[in-house]
Amino acid sequence: MTQQNRLQSGGRIDRSKSLTFSYNGQEFKGFQGDTLASAMLANGIDVIGRSFKYSRPRGIVAAGAEEPNAVMQLGATEATQVPNVRATQQELFHGLVSKSTNGWPNVNTDVMSLLGKVGGKMMPPGFYYKTFMYPQSLWDTYESMIRKAAGLGRSPLETDPDTYDKVNQHCDVLVVGAGPAGLAAAQTAARSGARVMIADEQSEFGGSLLSSKELLNGKPAAEWVAEVTAELEAAENVMVMPRSTVNGYHDQNFLTIHERRTDHIADLAPAGQVRQRLHRVRAKWVVLATGAHERPLVFANNDVPGCMVANAVSTYINRYGVVPGNNLVLMTTNDNGYQAAIDWAEAGRKVVAIVDTRQSPAGDRVDAARKLGINIISGSAVIEVQGSKRVSGVSVAPISSDGSTISGSVQRLSADTVASSGGWSPVIHLSSHTGSRPVWNEEIVGFLPGPTVQKQLVAGAINGNYTTAKAMAEGVEAASSAIASMNLTAASVELPATEEVVEGPVQTLFHIPHTKPTASAPKQFVDYQNDVTASGIELACREGYESIEHVKRYTAMGFGTDQGKLGNINGMAIAAKTLNKSIPETGTTIFRPNYTPVTFGAMVGRDCGALFDPERYTAMHKWHLENGAKFEDVGQWKRPWYFPKAGESMQEALNRECISTRESVGILDASTLGKIDIQGKDAREFLGRVYSNPWAKLAVGKCRYGLMCGEDGMVFDDGVTTCLGENHFLMTTTSGGAARVYEWLELWHQTEWPELEVYFNTVTDHWSTMTISGPNSRKLLEEVCTDIDLSNEAFSFMDWKAGTVAGVPARVFRISFTGELSYEINVQANYGLQVWEKLFECGEKYNLTPYGTETMHVLRAEKGFIIAGQDTDGSVHPHDLGMSWCVSDKKPFSYIGKRGMKREDCVRENRKELVGLKTKDSQVVIPEGSQGVFDKTASIPMPMVGHVTSSYYSAVLGHSIAMGFVKGGLSRMGETVYYPQADGSFIEAEICSPIFLDPKGERQNV
Repeated sequence: MTQQNRLQSGGRIDRSKSLTFSYNGQEFKGFQGDTLASAMLANGIDVIGRSFKYSRPRGIVAAGAEEPNAVMQLGATEATQVPNVRATQQELFHGLVSKSTNGWPNVNTDVMSLLGKVGGKMMPPGFYYKTFMYPQSLWDTYESMIRKAAGLGRSPLETDPDTYDKVNQHCDVLVVGAGPAGLAAAQTAARSGARVMIADEQSEFGGSLLSSKELLNGKPAAEWVAEVTAELEAAENVMVMPRSTVNGYHDQNFLTIHERRTDHIADLAPAGQVRQRLHRVRAKWVVLATGAHERPLVFANNDVPGCMVANAVSTYINRYGVVPGNNLVLMTTNDNGYQAAIDWAEAGRKVVAIVDTRQSPAGDRVDAARKLGINIISGSAVIEVQGSKRVSGVSVAPISSDGSTISGSVQRLSADTVASSGGWSPVIHLSSHTGSRPVWNEEIVGFLPGPTVQKQLVAGAINGNYTTAKAMAEGVEAASSAIASMNLTAASVELPATEEVVEGPVQTLFHIPHTKPTASAPKQFVDYQNDVTASGIELACREGYESIEHVKRYTAMGFGTDQGKLGNINGMAIAAKTLNKSIPETGTTIFRPNYTPVTFGAMVGRDCGALFDPERYTAMHKWHLENGAKFEDVGQWKRPWYFPKAGESMQEALNRECISTRESVGILDASTLGKIDIQGKDAREFLGRVYSNPWAKLAVGKCRYGLMCGEDGMVFDDGVTTCLGENHFLMTTTSGGAARVYEWLELWHQTEWPELEVYFNTVTDHWSTMTISGPNSRKLLEEVCTDIDLSNEAFSFMDWKAGTVAGVPARVFRISFTGELSYEINVQANYGLQVWEKLFECGEKYNLTPYGTETMHVLRAEKGFIIAGQDTDGSVHPHDLGMSWCVSDKKPFSYIGKRGMKREDCVRENRKELVGLKTKDSQVVIPEGSQGVFDKTASIPMPMVGHVTSSYYSAVLGHSIAMGFVKGGLSRMGETVYYPQADGSFIEAEICSPIFLDPKGERQNV
């Protein structure tokens, strides 16, 4: 099959290497060096998909990452399916299988296109919000219909056979973009001795020079590109990364790079090779040389296949040897757009006309077009395109000097291709990722990167410098600036001589007028991927959406994989005109990562297979494994659940662990407790605000238990906080709540009380913590800790001391979660196992018994101690828990949750309150979660009065114990409550104090 649009010579393709690919089941030919898009254009494929909302035929518009339409489904087998790949970025390989992502029964004949013919009236902005609200029973149906119509690809149903990986990198200078500015910057930095990384999303370095006929030093620009690239590849201090898109720019110069290593070879990566790699880079300096995207103009029916941006036409001709049509009409607001018509004519195809919106265009390219005999129609515009699945003609009309109105009669020109150029938009996406707001520049008619706190420099077209000479010079300047800050000497780089091209001024024009009002004219598309039209933006503004962020979300402008690369500036201009504002006043949306889509495979790397959830281990984990521990997951921690001996059931092991701890001494690995180091002169004040009890007078060397509440007054975490110094505290949290509490502290400090001088550091992993509990715990500790006086008089309950344990520097806290004499030993994590084993060596005579989380639960329940998240559920405040003693309303500053506790519902009578529950049958354990009733004869649904939160069998007490909530429970002591079970039976329990053992606390104070 002939490639009807392929030139016989020219371009960077290798015509000696023919490749076969398929599109929608039909085979076509291409060459090595083609992209899928260039090969499709070479074969005369016009329709590559259907539009999102109106199912209109769509063709290829651009040649790079900015392409909105050519989003393809790739893969020859189910397992190798890859959705939503831009044809303009997919290199052609032999056997590539591609399909359009929508269109039924096929992309050329789509039934849904019937809706598109009346869709402007039926589906305006907000259509989905306004239409699919009712009835709720049809929401699932609506969703499936909308998803099917959306025109995006599908995920594979089989496991991905490829391998992906991730790698961490560091460099002195990261250059983003390998066009003339990026290459000059990288060459300068490399010659200066800096560690350099240079990444570009294309398969070759060179950027715009790859599709340019420009001469450098009198030779084709590609030769200079090849020389510099070879130098960089040979340098040991440089990492050269083609096919690598810098997708995210984060704080402290942390960037992510998505490298496509074998996507250009085959569906399946060759054996031993990874398909893609994600680089996580920390750079001292970043040079952004990301270039600019050409803006199309907005005019009626500008989405008909055959409508393209002008620079893409030149790219396909000069780089790929493809002329995407026969008869061209070019519309431009600037001299640069003329190059597409010049290239078209020199390729032997007909240029019907250049339609220049300016009244009197002048410049070197204008002169060159005239010398080629091209008809230039100035002061005019293409106001409408004719055609359905391919351009058949255009309507051209004179326009006013400001481009706002039609000023003459309309003429019709026959053409099959329309190229337009409305100027250039700097690619500022990455510079926006760190929060820097773009700044409008009237001279270049575009947004430039705004001020930033990052060590970031910009060079070339991203900074509005569109000539090769200025771009290269700015690249050298940026690299030299970075080098100077690192106390290196910047190397001299001799830049090649360039051709000077005289250009006329650019006209500021975005939206081409029509003979009809915008709302009545044929659709004028702003965002091709999301079917956002000029009339839709105007309607959104009329409906009250004045913020550009709101306009974006209401219309979907800039959504999807496109991210507004082509359409955002045009959309902002139309919104500004509608609102009677300037573009700077209207503002711009802020781009977020990722710049282009990244596969889940690259993000996950090799961390896949079974359910991927990080597992955290304490320093004593190896010992636990060797001693037969059964584990449970607490947050991400693997915590010993219990330690069964041979032949023991779980209950038997728990009974043994509980009795051994109460009668002699037990040991718990408590390393997983969250630990937050808090320092600063306002640390006490801060603690007083986040805890419900007072902290201003806690002395150095003392510990205090505290409750932390949400703004609604409900308990969400608890723990002991220790005063290490006058302005230094160590807060402990529940194991699973550590991250949440840390985030909570930072949230309040940063957003509500930034004036307080206080600093937080999570130190959970820094310390190994082991708790020894029981009447013999002091004797055991005395054998391994000789420099601390452990007597009750010198070291009382809720004190802490610094000393050495087993020869290791330690902090020892006398706190108890068991109600027994207890010591919590904290040592640097690397010494945890050493101290643990020494304790067992000395504790053999005391029958030192390891216990896990389940025994810990039993021991604490015997004492009536709560566990946040088990005995609390976000609906109980401290008074409900019988812990009013832990609330102080006398503090000068209101603590978080104080007002919440005063709400009407929180102070009403008969709230559910935490009580103890003692079953009438001492051997029956009430299932946790059981609902209680006062009247077991009540008809179903029975009025529930509370539920059980904790329930165990206590071997020490010889009967079951439980804690739970009962309405008005604290005033119902001695009364009976019934717990109906699924089999129809009832468990009868007496309401009692939740403290079942040692109510006076004598055991922990001995």
